[in-house]
Amino acid sequence: MAKVKYYYDADTLSYRKIKVKKGDYYKKTVFGVLATFLTAFIGFIVFSQFIMSPNERAQNRELENLKFHYELLSKRMEEGTSILRQLQERDNNIYRTYFEANPISDEQRRAGFGGVNKYKYLEGFDNSIVITKLTKDIDVLSKQLVVQSKSLDEIVSLAKEKSKMLASIPAILPVKLEDLTRMASGYKWRMHPILKIRKFHKGMDFTAPPGTPIYASGNGTVIRAQRSATYGNVVYIDHGYGYKTVYAHMSKIKTKRWRKVKRGDLIGYVGNTGRSVSAHLHYEVHKNNRPLNPINFYYGDLTAEEFAAMQIAAEEEGQSYD
Repeated sequence: MAKVKYYYDADTLSYRKIKVKKGDYYKKTVFGVLATFLTAFIGFIVFSQFIMSPNERAQNRELENLKFHYELLSKRMEEGTSILRQLQERDNNIYRTYFEANPISDEQRRAGFGGVNKYKYLEGFDNSIVITKLTKDIDVLSKQLVVQSKSLDEIVSLAKEKSKMLASIPAILPVKLEDLTRMASGYKWRMHPILKIRKFHKGMDFTAPPGTPIYASGNGTVIRAQRSATYGNVVYIDHGYGYKTVYAHMSKIKTKRWRKVKRGDLIGYVGNTGRSVSAHLHYEVHKNNRPLNPINFYYGDLTAEEFAAMQIAAEEEGQSYD
């Protein structure tokens, strides 16, 4: 039974009963019911976060774990991409420059990722944008790794060839510096000692006692080892890469045609054979069948001071010995 409520009437100095209208009563009842339902709904939402089934809890844990590992994977992808970019820069600006190879363009490194949407199959799922981006980043990185791997294989091949070339190019004196009496004639116009005419001397003459050892100035193949009217006992070595050397006026040849020789191998001895007026070695360097100044090919043998002294001697006027 509802309680009866009163109010004090100051005019009559007495208490009067409060009369509740039916409309107000119904409104109050409806608002009360709505308030109860709203409170219950909010309570359900709040407590449902704490009162989940084991399945829901496991799924939530798995989702959080996936988000955590996705962030780790993204970070590692960024680090890997940064390292690869540094390697690509060294590849183009150092390795390929040193070995005289063309750099690889960005278009070549990223080729195959334009045009048709190859990731359409990943659309329509939760987090499709994130999954598509990660998949594309991995594909791009994989492609660039393949290109870089092939580039490094090419660099290794070029390095081996460069090493072979450096060992083959003439780079030492054909006669040891301590065995030389003097450097008699350089690469220039000279008076021929026998013909008595000015003739271009396309090599260098090294005077040394007869029997002084003569060495191959670079790796190569002996293509001629015989006696000639002009050069006497002479040896020709083909070093590859367009380079050839000539060793003339030997007293004795110590090699054979088609023999493989290495830089520093003994190939003969200083003599005075052929068209010569004194014991010496006449030495020539050719590139693509054109004679070059041999003085530019002693970088593996002389100090800066020794090279300067030889350069001065080579420029002195005088007749050659052959």
